[in-house]
Amino acid sequence: MNLATMLEEYGESPLLAIGGALIGLMFGFFAQRSKFCLRAATIEFWHHKFGEKLSVWLLAFSTAVVVVQGLIVAHALDTSTARQIAARGSLSGALVGGLLFGAGMIMTRGCASRLLVLSANGNLRALLSGLIFAVTAQAALGGSLEPLRLAISSWWTVEGGPSRDLLAITGMGHWGGLAVGMVWFAAALYFAIHSGWGFWKWVGGVGTGLAVAAGWWYTYLVAHDSFNVVQVQGLTFSGPSAEWLMRVLYSPAPRIGFDFGLLPGVFAGSFIGALVGKEFQLEGFKDGYSMRRYIAGAIFMGFGSMLAGGCAVGAGMTGGSVFALTAWLALVGMWAGAGITDRLLDSQAATPQPSEQVVGTPATMRAP
Repeated sequence: MNLATMLEEYGESPLLAIGGALIGLMFGFFAQRSKFCLRAATIEFWHHKFGEKLSVWLLAFSTAVVVVQGLIVAHALDTSTARQIAARGSLSGALVGGLLFGAGMIMTRGCASRLLVLSANGNLRALLSGLIFAVTAQAALGGSLEPLRLAISSWWTVEGGPSRDLLAITGMGHWGGLAVGMVWFAAALYFAIHSGWGFWKWVGGVGTGLAVAAGWWYTYLVAHDSFNVVQVQGLTFSGPSAEWLMRVLYSPAPRIGFDFGLLPGVFAGSFIGALVGKEFQLEGFKDGYSMRRYIAGAIFMGFGSMLAGGCAVGAGMTGGSVFALTAWLALVGMWAGAGITDRLLDSQAATPQPSEQVVGTPATMRAP
């Protein structure tokens, strides 16, 4: 049975939800096994330690760019109608939101996707932070923080279409985007080789990037074969987190779709990864200061993600892979915000503390 037949028989919503769950399962498993984390990558970068964490992020990011641009060049994908390109955007929101998100992920020791992955591994700190992230994201989307978000977003806007497409602005086109992706992938290979061999570093990094590309490709296939209007979209965690919060609190719930299946899929994939690696272990807070830091960081990330148009995956990788101007600006803000916050809060440590995952391991040796 082909996709068009299944769409006619079952409809778009359940197929999008199933696809979101399967792609989420793939993302969660590979992200867990590779310890994929933008926060850890930025710490290595700002501390001039170009090691395994930076390599994993670069492998994932460059893989997503190469595959997405390759699919577009092969006429197997069209992202021109995606909100990251077609809709009006905010440059001020992308920059301010990116800075806030970068600061928040340092404070919570993980970005939005990483918090979900760690929650499935038994990390109660990440679970609480993720819940606060979702509440803040919903408040910024349509609650008490919405006026502030709209005000900041109005400072500097950009129209949708070519004005928001870096490939159109620079005149490089998608062949140029593919070439840029190959350059990034070559850099990823360089750092990965020089940081030492690790099976899950390579397989998990590339697999995480493939999951991001798969999100674009699958929703495009559904949109292409459907008789109804279906939004072409990719992986993100801010919007789906807010949506799942509304499902729990309100009735009737929003219509199911790709985002409905994504978060449970990522959670399940990460849980399986933790079982495979024998890394599942319940963890909590150690003191009041840590809790205050995590709560503040989660609020920064939740508000920042809605300002920036997505989280580290949604704006950074998903939007970055289609060369949305606001996504790349948000990504720059995230790296800058993370570097500044790490220097202000954690510079007294002799070495970075990239992990919260393994209890009983010295802080300087933990992985995020």
